[in-house]
Amino acid sequence: MRKRRLHPAIALAVIAGLLAPGVVTAPPAVAAPTGGKKVIANLFEWNWPSVASECGSTLGPKGYGFVQVSPPQEHVRGNQWWVAYQPVSYRIESRKGTRAQFKSMVDACHAAGVKVIVDAVINHMSGQDNGGVGWAGSSYQHHVYPGIYQAQDFHYCGRNGNNDIVNYHDRYEVQNCELVNLSDLKTESDYVRSRLAAYLNDLLSLGVDGFRLDASKHMPAADIGNILSRLSRPAYIVQEVIYGAGEPITPNEYTGNGDVHEFRYGKDLARVFRSERLAYLRNFGEGWGHLPSGVASVFVDNHDTQRDDGGVLTYRDRGIYALANAFMLAWPYGSPTVMSSYTFNNRDAGPPSDGNNKTHNTVCYSGWECEHRWQVIANMVGFRNATEGAGVSNWYDNGNNHIAFSRTGRGYITINHEGSAINGRSYYTGLPAGRYCDVIHGTFTNGTCSGPVITVDANGWFSANIPAHDALAIHQTARLP
Repeated sequence: MRKRRLHPAIALAVIAGLLAPGVVTAPPAVAAPTGGKKVIANLFEWNWPSVASECGSTLGPKGYGFVQVSPPQEHVRGNQWWVAYQPVSYRIESRKGTRAQFKSMVDACHAAGVKVIVDAVINHMSGQDNGGVGWAGSSYQHHVYPGIYQAQDFHYCGRNGNNDIVNYHDRYEVQNCELVNLSDLKTESDYVRSRLAAYLNDLLSLGVDGFRLDASKHMPAADIGNILSRLSRPAYIVQEVIYGAGEPITPNEYTGNGDVHEFRYGKDLARVFRSERLAYLRNFGEGWGHLPSGVASVFVDNHDTQRDDGGVLTYRDRGIYALANAFMLAWPYGSPTVMSSYTFNNRDAGPPSDGNNKTHNTVCYSGWECEHRWQVIANMVGFRNATEGAGVSNWYDNGNNHIAFSRTGRGYITINHEGSAINGRSYYTGLPAGRYCDVIHGTFTNGTCSGPVITVDANGWFSANIPAHDALAIHQTARLP
């Protein structure tokens, strides 16, 4: 959830084939996605039956290791996307589906080899001054949630006339005032901590593998650590902590609890692709002052930045967006998340829904953008898996917008973001001799490639022409017999 979210009461060319259809010690958290498949697909606002289907049909087969799903708890009524971020109770009943459908989705994803991360809202409850009745019928008031929380379980900072955060350079205010009127939970309270842990443990009992902790910046890191120490079993943790220049609360404070979103990554990558030089990416990541790679969660865009930050690339950028995602999946920094959006023109617009605001089943490319299925992005997930753990070697750049590099011994990519083709050039890969599928333009299946085949000679070289604003990528697990 972004600090610039509106008050809840107010309410170029495309690459060929691109869019083919107190200090708490040792919390039981996993500091990085586990297993050989670490790429996360964020299926934003998808309903549970659609997520279940996608795990089996696309995410598992394409090698995604995780799916991130939107908040599953009961929320306020409305058609805006942000209603999911206003909890009313911790019942697993929302416009995305029932508890039984949620459990079925988790089981289906596990059967497909995909782990499930839940976007968990634990900083606050609703932002509705007059209260009401939630999605599943629970009554509530702004600071009263029967059977869960009462008035004493919330912060009242007494500032700015309405308890809202105004000054992000004041640590107390950021963590004790209300984020756009959302009732701020007293996370230093033992009762509140136990209640939040009970919610997370309920999700763990349904098979969930990890949590994205929304609005983590608005809770002291020690409070989060205490809550995590109460989990029934280890879980992957990633925290939303937005970097702000000169602000006292920094992402680094939270790395002891698990991974942390690196919001600078998407902004910096967009600036390079739009107006600077790809050659600058040679030390991208820690060399740019970003978080250490082992605790950084990275993305080209997410559901907040694509609405609130003009400085990031989104699905609307089409070919350039796909190239930026290809770079992210090829470059060994952080744990990458691929965004999967629905089409929107109004920043508050919710997902495709019926007249009761219940989310429709997803139909890709018809109201849903499904970037995780785009050929370039989906196939580069396989590249990421094939090159996991390998360093960068054989870096090349022309000083401007043509770059290339190896993931040592396992893969090779070249990206030409110049305004014209790069023809007649040879590339040194360091890969074994053989015939490889260019996964940017083709899909490798059962030993065959649907696109161009690249021949690497006995010395590790190949020759190719790279069109403007295009790329070529090969890796060891897409090698033809």
